Amino acid sequence: MRHDIEFNTEDGVILRGWFFRAQGVEGHAPTVIMAHGFTATREIFLGDFAEVFSAAGMNVIVYDHRNFGASDGTPRQHVDPWAQINGYRDAITYAQTLPEVDAGRIGVWGSSYAGGHVLVVAAIDRRVKCVVSQVPLTWGFESARRLIRGDHWAGLRAAFDGDRAARARGEPGALMPVTAPEGQPCALPTADTYDFFTRFAAEHETAWKNEVTLHSIEMFTEYEPATYVARIAPTPLMIVVAAGDHLTPFDMTARAYEEALEPKKLVVLPGGHFEAYTGKPFAISSAAQRDWFKAHL
Repeated sequence: MRHDIEFNTEDGVILRGWFFRAQGVEGHAPTVIMAHGFTATREIFLGDFAEVFSAAGMNVIVYDHRNFGASDGTPRQHVDPWAQINGYRDAITYAQTLPEVDAGRIGVWGSSYAGGHVLVVAAIDRRVKCVVSQVPLTWGFESARRLIRGDHWAGLRAAFDGDRAARARGEPGALMPVTAPEGQPCALPTADTYDFFTRFAAEHETAWKNEVTLHSIEMFTEYEPATYVARIAPTPLMIVVAAGDHLTPFDMTARAYEEALEPKKLVVLPGGHFEAYTGKPFAISSAAQRDWFKAHL
C-alpha cells in the first residue's frame, strides 16, 4: 500500500517520503500532499492520516521537509518556512508527473507549523484544489510573544543578532533543543511538547532529533501565514483547531478562520495541540478531513 519515493526541489535538494496508492481506484486518482510541523518527521503519525485518505480513494504523498529526516539539505535541523513552502510546490510538480495522479485534483495538508505553510501554498498556487490546515501556526510573532517570557525577550533578540554575526564569519549556526523539561531553554517551551516528543521517541523508531537552529526561531518570529488566508478562496479550506491548544492557540486560529472567505469549514477538537494526532480527536478529525477532500477533490 505504501512505497518509498524521492523527488528534487527546484534548487536541487532531494526530498524523500512515501507514496500511498489510492485504494479501489483504477487509473488516475486525486492526490493529497502532506508534511509535518516544526522539526517533526513523517513517521510521527502522518501515516495514520495517509491510510485514512488512501482507503477513501486518494493517493497520498508524505515527505520529510528539507534538512530533516530522510530528506537531504543543509544546514541540518534548520527550519526555513519559505523553503518548506517551496518544498510543497515542488511536491505538487512531482505529483503531476506520476501516472497514478490526476494532475487537476491535488490537495495539500499540513499540521502545526506546516498548517501555516499550506495556508500560504493554497493562497499562491492555484494548482491546489483543496486544503486542510490542522492546528496551524497563524501569526508567528504573536505566538512567540505568548510562548516566551517577557523578561527573556531582549536576551533572545541579542542571541539572534550574535548568531547572525557568527554565521557571517563562516561559523556554524547555533543549535538549541526543540523541547526540554520545564524551566530549561528550548524552542517550544510547553510541557505537552516535551511529553509528546520524548514519549514518541522512547516508544518508536524515529528520525526526529531534539535540536533546531537558533536561526529557525528567529524566522518563526517573522513568519505570518495568516496574512495570506483571505487569498485562499475560492479554494475550499478546512481549518482544524484544538479547544485546549496553547502552542497554536485556539483564539488566534479562530481569528484567522474568520478572515478566510467561503468555501470554508472549521472543525473544533477536544484537548490540546498534540492530541489531534491520536485517539478520539484523531478519529473525529481524520474522518472530517477525509470527507472534505472527497467532497472537493
